[in-house]
Amino acid sequence: MKQITDIVLMVRPLHFCMNEETALSNYFQKHSDERPEKVLQKVQSEFDTYVNALEEAGIKVIVVDDRPDVVTPDSIFPNNWISFHENGDVALYPMCAENRRLERREDILEQVVKAGFQVERIIDLSDAEEQGAFLEGTGSIILDRENSLAYCALSPRSDEELFREFCEIFGYRPIIFNAYQTVGDNRLPIYHTNVILTIGESFAVLCADSIDDPAEKDRVIRSLQRTEKEIIFISEEQMGAFAGNMLQVSNMEGERYLIMSSTAYRSLNQDQLDRLNKHTELLQVDIPTIEQLGGGSARCMLAEVFHS
Repeated sequence: MKQITDIVLMVRPLHFCMNEETALSNYFQKHSDERPEKVLQKVQSEFDTYVNALEEAGIKVIVVDDRPDVVTPDSIFPNNWISFHENGDVALYPMCAENRRLERREDILEQVVKAGFQVERIIDLSDAEEQGAFLEGTGSIILDRENSLAYCALSPRSDEELFREFCEIFGYRPIIFNAYQTVGDNRLPIYHTNVILTIGESFAVLCADSIDDPAEKDRVIRSLQRTEKEIIFISEEQMGAFAGNMLQVSNMEGERYLIMSSTAYRSLNQDQLDRLNKHTELLQVDIPTIEQLGGGSARCMLAEVFHS
């Protein structure tokens, strides 16, 4: 099974703003005093520049427009509600914020099918919302597809029972732990696993400092080592600059790229950059407004589309 893909799905926003519902558990989000029209203009410019950078690198991008008549402030992060798998499986996920549940769209799936994805079955986990249980896609779950391992940091958005159910359905071995960040004087759960962990073909980026329990930290590190990934450790400060929120993809010629934000890139030291460059080319995109208000970064904006 392939670890990376050469096709990604992105949703161009029409209603982007700071989502007050998600800010309850996402401590990366920050307010802005700018007018909403100005914010949207900036965000759309950042989005379009991001798409152009991917396409110039030869990476295929399926761009879907937001719906004008449905207000979805976080639709720019589609990887939380849907994932596509190489065997034709599609997963739909339960979302914590009620206003994010509107992001699930059948027409987006239809557009991905038109681009060449062949659907074999759809596994819809979204009914768990009625029981107050959530699992937000490849935000909550980091997949080592080649080794059938799935990593999940538990949080209000990442339910353990649901994660185990996902692993059983999709054939992954679960690796469960808790991850925290310092907010004021408190250690609070990190909302998504993909903020602290990136897994590429031959490397991993990990903020081990966020895993407070020594046994859990050791278990995650040993699991990555057993799969012969070179681990590039980042600090909690670098994690706060979205240095754990990256995604490796390939272009249509098979060249590998690690996509990250300019914020993340600038936070890395030369040794970390050199070690990453041994494995893959680095592609940085400038998305500061999206990061500030959305509390997500480059990886969050991409839903991987695997095809056989």
